[in-house]
Amino acid sequence: MLKQYCQEKCLIIDEALARFIPDHNVFPPIIFEAMRYSLFAGGKRLRPIMLMAAADAVGGDGIQYLNVACGLEMIHTYSLIHDDLPAMDNDDYRRGKLTSHKVFGDGMAVLAGDALLTDAFTTMLSQPDIEAEILLKVIKEISIAAGAKGMIGGQVIDLSSEGKTIDLKTVELMHQGKTGALFQAALRAGAQLANAQEWQVAALTEYAQQFGLAFQITDDILDVTGSQEKIGKPVGSDSRNHKATYVTLYSLDEARNMAEQTVMKALQALSKFGTEADVLREMVRSLVNRDN
Repeated sequence: MLKQYCQEKCLIIDEALARFIPDHNVFPPIIFEAMRYSLFAGGKRLRPIMLMAAADAVGGDGIQYLNVACGLEMIHTYSLIHDDLPAMDNDDYRRGKLTSHKVFGDGMAVLAGDALLTDAFTTMLSQPDIEAEILLKVIKEISIAAGAKGMIGGQVIDLSSEGKTIDLKTVELMHQGKTGALFQAALRAGAQLANAQEWQVAALTEYAQQFGLAFQITDDILDVTGSQEKIGKPVGSDSRNHKATYVTLYSLDEARNMAEQTVMKALQALSKFGTEADVLREMVRSLVNRDN
């Protein structure tokens, strides 16, 4: 069910993104080429799909909130472009392709990321058939999640901690911002757009926090055990950049156990939901065995 659900949603999301970031009759063409290069580089569209799945879980129809979902993907893609830059993680490959700055140069990569972030809010604000008060509340939450109190804050901790010994609390804060904030924003957005009840929003928020943690732990594991062919970028980058991870703070086996325990907590958060939340259940279960 999960594979089919994601494939169907990916097609719809890609078609919408192609409309939002056109490839013809645009000026200057180079910036749109750079934006599209990273936006269509093979992403799994996890965050917009999670928004839709959350809306479905509370009795809505996630497809109706396509504009907000696409805005989330644009924000995520901008963050990856900037994260790969020489001044940040200095990665040459992403999803098996050369990173933006290797193709277009550092300056154009910065601008492509800036453009995606800016256009993301135009895209979200164009969401039809939603009360203005609800839409503005959702977009405010997403902006906070993407900013200094969320994703950017986590990236700051990441950048300033390279080569230093940091404790578990700092690592958790880093990943709650860098990785978890957008997951939480996606799930809460889907629920709120679909007029969820308070207990549903609270449960999905708890699920999102556990999902984000499990995702990061398994990401750290993949950096040690994965293959470049499957994850699309060189393995061992955390070690080369002297970064603290769940694998370096614990052992590989302990990190795997932590991932499994966190997945169980995420599933527990969905205990009051029926079959309408099965996609979310499958999504978090799949993290334990993911290879990319």
